[in-house]
This record gives sequence, C-alpha cells and structure tokens, in this order.
Amino acid sequence: MLDAFIIEELKRREDQRRKQERPTLEVPEDGDTHDPEDGSARDEQDGERGVIIIDYGA
Repeated sequence: MLDAFIIEELKRREDQRRKQERPTLEVPEDGDTHDPEDGSARDEQDGERGVIIIDYGA
C-alpha cells in the first residue's frame, strides 16, 4: 500500500501531464476581422445571423 503523499504526488503529476497534452484553441481578438483565406476584411453587418436550437427531447 502506498502512502497518501505518494498517491497525491502521482495524481498531481498526472494532472499536469494531461494539461500539457490538451490542445489549445486560439480565439482572435475583437478587432481582428481579417479573413486570412482571401485577404479581405469581413463585414458582419451585411450577413444574416441567427441561432439554431435543436431539441432532442421527446
């Protein structure tokens, strides 16, 4: 049987390893509306925007 200290240390190291392996997502800043694909700036005022709600309840 391992001591509680050793078990906690193993858990802490495992958590650190998982955090390092987790992929990160970079969110663009608010002022960045440049589209890198075609080199033009997007105008969010022109297009329609909305929300789609999908209800899986029966």
